[in-house]
Amino acid sequence: MKDGFNREIRYIRISLTELCNFRCRYCMPEEGICKKRHEDMMTEEEMLSAVKVATRLGINKIRLTGGEPLVKKNIVDIVSKIREIDGVDEICLTTNGSYLSKYAKDLKVAGLDRINISLDTLDKDKFRYMTRIGNLDDTLEGIEAALKENFKKVKINTVLIGGFNDDEIVDIASLTFKQNTDVRFIELMPMYDGGDFGKEAFVPYSIVIDKIKEAYKGKYDDDKIIEKVSGDNNSVAKLYKINGAKACIGLISPVSNHFCAECNRIRLTADGKLKPCLHSSCEISIKGLSEAEMVEKFREAILSKPEKHDVLSYKSRSKAKRNMNEIGG
Repeated sequence: MKDGFNREIRYIRISLTELCNFRCRYCMPEEGICKKRHEDMMTEEEMLSAVKVATRLGINKIRLTGGEPLVKKNIVDIVSKIREIDGVDEICLTTNGSYLSKYAKDLKVAGLDRINISLDTLDKDKFRYMTRIGNLDDTLEGIEAALKENFKKVKINTVLIGGFNDDEIVDIASLTFKQNTDVRFIELMPMYDGGDFGKEAFVPYSIVIDKIKEAYKGKYDDDKIIEKVSGDNNSVAKLYKINGAKACIGLISPVSNHFCAECNRIRLTADGKLKPCLHSSCEISIKGLSEAEMVEKFREAILSKPEKHDVLSYKSRSKAKRNMNEIGG
């Protein structure tokens, strides 16, 4: 189905839970979340009904998010049931990776196609600081476990944070030499207004190119150090490849150079709200509805998708009115 600006909506990101075993500073408060009543959250049956409705309207890519989706004890069963739904071409998952050593093999068998793993630093102390309670070794073991299972694609997501990990850009990018894993650098979005990040934290994606060119200067001709490559037309990432690397660098710029014109997605929160745009306050509830009623709400959500989100900056925060863990990463 097309939205009001002729964009074909083919992709839905579904948050399975607001809960997480980390407390990342750009995602949620230190004390965690105010736990909602079980009856206020989407049931598994409602979520599966939503997937069936989405496929009827032409959506064929499903991404499971959280919070942390792997804290769901029935996550493997959920993937398996989604795999059985007609019209689902691709099932993806975004995770902090800490439980992947336990679940990677079963997820592959269940039908999961792709995994994105969050990794903002390679320094153990900085990792603990940013996640507040996470262990870097768990995530690194999870990445290894995912690679071993030979998913269609394993990607690493790194949120760019000035003053925190901008000095690690080259080290993180160098993972593309060691394994066939794309590394995507994502601009920090002004979502959670907890005072953890000052203006200097919001750095543009172009800093990645600058740092890589500086690090490899003299090894190759300047125009051969890192080159733009073509990729998936539905991807929001600008793809580059460092000379000699096995995989690509992806640059995602929701702040400095938004990609709204190419956005082909809607979102479904764990409490059953359709969000036409990440940065909009517009939410349309489908909880408690029949599939027939859901169809109309999905149409409403798709047609409510704005042409673009408002300007984002340190001073101009997202209008989402939720933290990222409450929306779906």
